[in-house]
Amino acid sequence: MSPQAFKDKVVMVTGGASGIGLAVCCEFAGQGAKIAMVDMDGSALERAKAQFKENGWDLLALMCDVTIQKECEQTVEKIIDRFSGIDVLFNNAGITQRGLFKNTRVSVFEKVMAVNFFGSLYCTKAALPSLMEKKGCIIVNESVAGIAPLLGRTGYSASKHALHGLFTSLRCEMRTCGVHVMIVCPGFIRTNLQQRALGADGSIATHAQTKIGSEDTAENVAQQIVNGVKHKKANLVLTFMGKLGYYLHRLSPVLYEHLMTRQFKKELL
Repeated sequence: MSPQAFKDKVVMVTGGASGIGLAVCCEFAGQGAKIAMVDMDGSALERAKAQFKENGWDLLALMCDVTIQKECEQTVEKIIDRFSGIDVLFNNAGITQRGLFKNTRVSVFEKVMAVNFFGSLYCTKAALPSLMEKKGCIIVNESVAGIAPLLGRTGYSASKHALHGLFTSLRCEMRTCGVHVMIVCPGFIRTNLQQRALGADGSIATHAQTKIGSEDTAENVAQQIVNGVKHKKANLVLTFMGKLGYYLHRLSPVLYEHLMTRQFKKELL
């Protein structure tokens, strides 16, 4: 890919100061894009500012709680005031939870849905007029859990299923407007997401995450996401185990549920 493939394009990334979000910001910036980095973590934003300054990349770093619609709208306004529009929106901000449904407080489901689903909805709603004007691209960081069940993470899976319904439907609506929608299912990636996973009572979970296969790096994921945008991929399923789970569930949902339950049986203890 050309090192300037996205020269002067404006890319807004939520949850952009760490993990996949930060890696995607760096990948786009390295290809000439102007970055609007949105995150709740002020310290992480300051560290990112220093990194971008060192590389000579154009960055607007903004604090925003994506669960608050007004903040999302104000953040989008600031980005448009600075850059005159938004070409790419990456809905990446998210949290997860670990705990059986029977033990998990309703407030945990509400928190996960507020960040993962409504955060993406609010930012997309606010940025859509500019994206339509620019004939841009919307990316959503979903998960295989958005199309398949995930034992011990009912709240997380529910939020990702909601995202899948929203953004596949939006893709149909946007097809005649020139706006592309790409859904990303990353698989297991080495980030700090699991360190902030909510437990059944809403505090940080202390039991270890159950996972299948090896973890990929955020940098590898970022390269594939940016390449996916360039080639207007509709769905981007990453890692071998992610692809295996995705296609196995599509071919045989019952078999998938059986194998997944057996693999994650520790969660039932």
